[in-house]
Amino acid sequence: MTRLEELLEKTSRTFALSIPVLPEPTRRQVMIAYLLFRIADTFEDAAHWPPGRRVEALREFQGLLSGYSPEDAARLASRWTAAEPSENPAYGELIADVPLVLEAFFALDGEAVSSVRAHVLRSAEGMAGFVERSREGVLVLDDLAHLRAYCYAVAGIVGEMLTDLFLLGRAPLAGIAPALRERAAAFGEALQLVNILKDTATDVAEGRSFLPRAAERSAIFALARRDLGVAREYTLALQRAGAPRGIVEFCALPAELAWATLEKVESRGPGAKVSRLEVFAIKQRVDRALDRGEPAVAAHPEP
Repeated sequence: MTRLEELLEKTSRTFALSIPVLPEPTRRQVMIAYLLFRIADTFEDAAHWPPGRRVEALREFQGLLSGYSPEDAARLASRWTAAEPSENPAYGELIADVPLVLEAFFALDGEAVSSVRAHVLRSAEGMAGFVERSREGVLVLDDLAHLRAYCYAVAGIVGEMLTDLFLLGRAPLAGIAPALRERAAAFGEALQLVNILKDTATDVAEGRSFLPRAAERSAIFALARRDLGVAREYTLALQRAGAPRGIVEFCALPAELAWATLEKVESRGPGAKVSRLEVFAIKQRVDRALDRGEPAVAAHPEP
């Protein structure tokens, strides 16, 4: 296992499961892109830092992406690490290894670098904006529109970036590019909404309030279900167009895991999680569906 793969495994349960199924060079591109987004997320989530320090770190990270210098990367990584941006040791390791991640990133194909960099810069800019608007260091979202804007900044853009990488160098998929781009942000929003609903109690304890006071909880569940329906459409469009199996599986796994998590949270409340045994069963179900040429994401009826 390479150091980058080790960082992926330590910082993401879901993506550590799904990224390895991707075909090359997409697998490496997505792995590195995930780590870049996770670096930005770590600064945004550094609740024990003052808002100004979090914004400063995001701007410094944007600067490294826009004008890469190995010396600047090493200097900033050392400073960020000394300030302990996260209580999660894995995220601390990732920040210490920013120079390694950036070196690997800028060694990718030029088109991939340009696409990923543009999306990470937009996401970091959006994150900085939300940190700047926090109230006494606490992120509070006022209504459903505000929540959706936040989800777009941290997850919808990721969906758009993944779509670019799936299409890169795959001319046979050009015909479904408009359908994928139309649905990409909703796919990302779906996964983010499920995480927010699952982690409500933890987020409040850590100084975040993602559930808007002006929005009914039922409306957020309904939006998550609708978005997961769009995620299914996205995945099946890839499958029907003959996309590489690994790309279809990569999309199907998070979508099915999100459905399972949403159902648990609805029935048991925040904090409910899908067990490792259930994750294994879901992965097997997706594999069987792909083997048989059946839809990779099942249709989930309304509750």
